[in-house]
Amino acid sequence: MPGLRLGPLLRYADGSSATVWVETSGPCTAEVRCADGAGGEERTFQIEGHHYALVSVTGLTPGTTRAYEVLLDGTRVWPLPDSPFPDSVIHTPVEGDTVRVAFGSCRWASPPEGEKDPVGPDALDTLAARIAGSPEGERPDVLLLLGDQVYADETSGATREWLAARRDVDEPPGNEVADYEEYTHLYYESWLDPEVRWLLSTVPSCMIFDDHDVIDDWNTSASWLEDMRTTDWWQERLMSGLMSYWVHQHLGNLAPHALADDPLYAAVREVPDGTGLLRAFAAQADADGASVRWSYRRDFGRVRLLMVDSRAARVLDEQNRSMLDPGEAQWLREQALDAPESYDHLLIGTSLPWLLPHLVHDAEAWNATLCRGDKGARWARFGEKLRRGADLEHWAAFPASFDALAELIAEVGTGPDAPATVLVLSGDVHHAYVAEAAWPDGSPDARVLQLTCSPVHNSIPLSIKLGFRFGWSAVARALGRSFARHGGCGRPPVTWRKTGGPWFGNQLMTLTLRGRSARLRLEVARAAGDESPRLATVTESDLVR
Repeated sequence: MPGLRLGPLLRYADGSSATVWVETSGPCTAEVRCADGAGGEERTFQIEGHHYALVSVTGLTPGTTRAYEVLLDGTRVWPLPDSPFPDSVIHTPVEGDTVRVAFGSCRWASPPEGEKDPVGPDALDTLAARIAGSPEGERPDVLLLLGDQVYADETSGATREWLAARRDVDEPPGNEVADYEEYTHLYYESWLDPEVRWLLSTVPSCMIFDDHDVIDDWNTSASWLEDMRTTDWWQERLMSGLMSYWVHQHLGNLAPHALADDPLYAAVREVPDGTGLLRAFAAQADADGASVRWSYRRDFGRVRLLMVDSRAARVLDEQNRSMLDPGEAQWLREQALDAPESYDHLLIGTSLPWLLPHLVHDAEAWNATLCRGDKGARWARFGEKLRRGADLEHWAAFPASFDALAELIAEVGTGPDAPATVLVLSGDVHHAYVAEAAWPDGSPDARVLQLTCSPVHNSIPLSIKLGFRFGWSAVARALGRSFARHGGCGRPPVTWRKTGGPWFGNQLMTLTLRGRSARLRLEVARAAGDESPRLATVTESDLVR
């Protein structure tokens, strides 16, 4: 009899439908069933000996909250027997409802129960505990996970032991993951955490990768990629990373109509084993990043989310360097400008912040000119070494892309149909802050903010705390301008100022969007003596009333 190996994950929910993802121990029919007859079923597909299903649930009624169960070949496998958590539910929104969006990034898996957590309480664990303790209380309508959902290059002690029992870790890639099977172990470690497993079963989620989902500084430059391709382990690592991402994260990001139009999803379900098809897809994605689109759009009533791939879609040629390839940039423009009167808030999800501390921004723009060769070959070699060592690879390191995004935001945010806010949501940098953008020649009608929140559960070295506090200072800003002058960098088309932070800790931001109003709350997970950790509010404010 097949069993439930991982999940369920509630990935999508609108007024009448939802999708639920599961991994099972063998081939079977996965069914999601609600008490009132709503539900759906799907036959599993196979990848690398693992079996998965993304079940489309139909027959839902707007404005209702329904408990659901999961059955495999007719046998109930969820909820788990003797579960301490409330029933998993599907909430279907009504047009005009308040929309609550929680977001963050960078999550190491929590250690097993009873072991000391070296980086403090997990923000997702504490969010799950709060919702479970008050099932009728406030909960997010969607959880955005903005990268580094798993760490392929920074594995836990338990995973290192598992790897050592499987292969010789004295050979590259050592204690990092090497293939698809090892990636599945990372997802088990992260998503079988009881609190997180229940949370993801009852709160819809949207995800996008960042570098550690594959490797630190993934696609930072053309020479970096050339160096990686000389190793004998990189190709399998990348292929497995893309394949496991497609299965575990990407499929669930898609709305039902997008799933119906996805030829690869249709193809893997039509064959006994879809491994070859998915491997060919990953190989094509590696050979030609522009052939695949990982970015996607989701609409939550009058809130539009554009989740942007800022890793695999890069153009790395130093003379034409771009965060997004031309097709990706055109897609972003079309989605942002499509029926602007139909949304009140535009959320642009990008794992990497657009607006950084001024010193960091100027250093990255300066470094880009060095690496391009503007100062000669010696400076270019120094620039590449510095770029890799200091992680100079955010939007500012792609100056043309930074400017293009500024111009698009200004265009979207101006005019009679402009949204109330354009909010760029990011993670990556292991702290949180709010920065507000302005344009020297006149700001848009919409309020434009960079909202950065990281980590969900990770370490925060003292160097990061000191560096980013200094990075926002007036002294740092002057130092940054000296770098920019040396590189001959023009001033960016947009100015910005920090209006909140920096804040440090395992944390989550939540947006509450009601009509054209927007409110932001930042919460950090804190130990509470002998009691369970809790989420404590650090700051809360109206962005637009």
